[in-house]
Amino acid sequence: MPAPTEPDDPLLTPAQPHTLIAFLVKEPKTTLSRLYQRPSSCLSIFRLVSPLERQLIMNLLWLEAPVPLSTMAAWVVRQYKKVYDEALHSLSRLNILHILQDKQPLNPTQDEVAPTEDKLALNPTFKTSLRQAITGGGTNGSFGVPAEKDEKRDIEALDGYALERWETILHYMVSSGTGQQPASPSPGVLALLKGSGLMMAPQQGHNLRITSKGFQFLLYPPHAQLWQLLIQYLEKSTARHMDIVDVLAFLFMLSTMELGREYSIENLSKTQTAMLTDLRDYGLIWQRKSSSRRFSPTRLATTLTSSSPPLPTATSVSSGPKDGFIVLETNYRIYAYTDNPLQTAVLNLFVSLKYRFPNLVVGSITRESVKKALNNGISADQIISYLMTHAHPQMRKNNPLLPVTVQDQIRLWELEKNRLKSEDGFLYNDFTSLADYELVLNYAKDLGVVLWENAAKRAFFATIDGHASIKTFIETRKRALI
Repeated sequence: MPAPTEPDDPLLTPAQPHTLIAFLVKEPKTTLSRLYQRPSSCLSIFRLVSPLERQLIMNLLWLEAPVPLSTMAAWVVRQYKKVYDEALHSLSRLNILHILQDKQPLNPTQDEVAPTEDKLALNPTFKTSLRQAITGGGTNGSFGVPAEKDEKRDIEALDGYALERWETILHYMVSSGTGQQPASPSPGVLALLKGSGLMMAPQQGHNLRITSKGFQFLLYPPHAQLWQLLIQYLEKSTARHMDIVDVLAFLFMLSTMELGREYSIENLSKTQTAMLTDLRDYGLIWQRKSSSRRFSPTRLATTLTSSSPPLPTATSVSSGPKDGFIVLETNYRIYAYTDNPLQTAVLNLFVSLKYRFPNLVVGSITRESVKKALNNGISADQIISYLMTHAHPQMRKNNPLLPVTVQDQIRLWELEKNRLKSEDGFLYNDFTSLADYELVLNYAKDLGVVLWENAAKRAFFATIDGHASIKTFIETRKRALI
């Protein structure tokens, strides 16, 4: 009898699939097949799938014939069968894995056939391209075409350029609409921030302001932040009449390029050439000038599909000092040991800042500062989560990590804001009988427009949207009784 499985077994609780995988499974199989013609795309996707899925791919990659399902299943321990089945399903949805049904005649003289055991095989296009990516060869420029006179770029300069572009976006998110005048990203970046719901204008003509979703975005690691914007870019590409396969292939090509080298744009498609301007704005590539015939990928691009940090020199909002930098006292006083202006700007969203020193910022969490954050769409749980994520090592010795009184008070301030909620609608009362009241009330409930009811007073309140239907129902009922 097998030993009981530990409840925290990482194989039984697999990590969430990469954001891009969730996007790819929605694409048509024809789109995926075109994408798999490029070795760099196959290698990048191979990096993004789960370890078990990579193992399945490697087991099938060098086989010339399909493998019976029973043969593959024999390698699986019983308690992991569900995880194995999920991996097969995921690869099938990506059109990487094919489940073949082989049928043989029952009798050579008869037309009847009997299904035999299903078999597994890799998509032939994916198999060929991934083999080429691993062994080398091919002349299609899938991994980029190095410039003829390749002038090695200084990697530190590329990192500084990428960091400046990326932090310009984050600075704008946390500072716009707060009275400050941050440097504005390009119109394309602003449209992306607005389209993804990370920022919104409270009223027509007003500056964009960070939303609750945007503040949550700041808590993500840099890889997740970058891919969230790129997914929005991919979703908008069709509306811009861009070939989605070319867009994906270019991003995958960038992720396999060598940091510090220059590459030619001669072999790029029209869509990929148009992407250069957008990718410069995000800090993924560097060009001497917009008309240059060559470009250099930055670390943001070359680490898109790897586990390496996208900007090792960055002290961004999501990474922060390695061990945390915030000390929170029971009197609501905050000490932030940082000189990063971006981290200071994030704190300013929900903290009343008092003093700034070269490596220390002092402030307090007040009712007014929390109300300001709540009005911007930031929730109490998000504030608490940020404080926990960036707590100083000294704070981590405490149990609980943050003072309970401060956590409770932040949540109470949120409840105070949310205790009253106004809704426009109509009040229905003065029913002649309880039966009439219940008849109309049940009709309104079926419509899903009832906001409040009181059977004792024979009254209920419904939204504006349902008024016309309820009024028509009552009038029809009256005419039927005449």
